[in-house]
Amino acid sequence: MAYIGSNPIDVFRGLASYDTFTGDGSTTTFDLSKDAPNGGQNDILVVVNNVIQEPGASKSFTLGVDGSGNFRRVTFNVAPASADEIYVINPGRPTQLLQVSDNAITAEKLNVSAITGQTALSTGVQGADTLLLHDDSASALKKITLDDLITGQTELSAVAADDDVLLIYDTSATEIKKIQKSNIATTLTYTVGSETGDGSTTTFTINSGRAVANVLVIVNGVVLVPTTDYTISGTSLIFNTAPLSGDEIQIRYLPI
Repeated sequence: MAYIGSNPIDVFRGLASYDTFTGDGSTTTFDLSKDAPNGGQNDILVVVNNVIQEPGASKSFTLGVDGSGNFRRVTFNVAPASADEIYVINPGRPTQLLQVSDNAITAEKLNVSAITGQTALSTGVQGADTLLLHDDSASALKKITLDDLITGQTELSAVAADDDVLLIYDTSATEIKKIQKSNIATTLTYTVGSETGDGSTTTFTINSGRAVANVLVIVNGVVLVPTTDYTISGTSLIFNTAPLSGDEIQIRYLPI
């Protein structure tokens, strides 16, 4: 229902604790079992022999930190007499709900030490692997598989076209970007094979996956004409005329 006035504050107070002590005629400090509230000495009830004590430095007691730095120490101005019955009702420290700021959660808060035996993923993410994402509409973390994210996709079985788009990680900008294949610089690597003519052999074995258009054949320093002077079939380089005995044959494989 609607209300008039300021919005309520999300504050919760813990259950009150009850501490008892016995005076000995000399001890003036007594430590509570739980932290005192933010309001300090005015928010706790200290009773000696069923008489409520007045807080204050010039009154009966003050409240401060104990040896561990916790806000729990009750210090009497005058030590309670021997056998005096002392009890303290401590309402506990209130907690206010606050919005967590960006980058405020530390590893200690996450207790990452409890996550053991984990290693970096050394293979590609599989379709059945589970990922975590934040669902903005539900304001919650949810798990999802790669198959849920990418549907109906098949592996590219052909050479990527120049206008195809790939994803890369830009280390200078520390973010993922897309790039066209045509903008990717490639390093061209040439490999070379050699043979020697014997005056009769016309067929020589070459690397697989080659065509006449991407193999240069040079005999004694002269570049031969593809198809006119030689052809390629599978792993066979076939000369139309057998190189002469002692002819130096160089086979240069162009990048493909």
